[in-house]
Amino acid sequence: MKTPDSQPSVTEPVAAERAYRSPAGIAGGVLLLVMGAWLGFDALVNGDARTAWLAVAGLLLGVPLVVAFTIRPAVYANEDRLRVRNPFRVITLPWASVADLRAGYSSEVFTEGGDKYQLWAIPVSMRARKKANRRTGGRKGRGLDGAADFVPRKAAGDQSLDEIRELARDRADKPSAQGEPSVRWSYEIIAPAVVGAVLMAVLLVIG
Repeated sequence: MKTPDSQPSVTEPVAAERAYRSPAGIAGGVLLLVMGAWLGFDALVNGDARTAWLAVAGLLLGVPLVVAFTIRPAVYANEDRLRVRNPFRVITLPWASVADLRAGYSSEVFTEGGDKYQLWAIPVSMRARKKANRRTGGRKGRGLDGAADFVPRKAAGDQSLDEIRELARDRADKPSAQGEPSVRWSYEIIAPAVVGAVLMAVLLVIG
């Protein structure tokens, strides 16, 4: 016979990780990669030996850089930390280490230790901000008391930062959100680009 104490406990569901990326950046990167692949394939098939080697060097140098600045950038936020994947580094910030997030001409996160990291995946669009400000001054909604509420419109990047700020504020005191920031260099991007640059320089020097 089960007693009240023997009833199974109910655990709270863990919120899914939020991902922030730039659709325009990804689309532009895919377009550049398709163009680069077409030009590189043409040079390998129809060019002479030197042209083929230049194509190889160009692809080794160009593809990682295109991926790094367009497709790769992303910001991931979960219950414990903020993970920023920039072109050449991955920065992991437990919520307790996040001091502020700001968006001037670029989106940036500041740590309690005074360090600053740019959020490449959340670009700031001054045009989008102006467009949002021009839209009739915001949306009209109804509050809990039935009165009309004023809800200002914001650009997509500013909305994303608001969501991250709220999560940082709500989770900063949680035991699982404590710790120091960590930074890891993305050698999987850096290494092939360096090889391509060296090969390109050698080919240009030897003519």
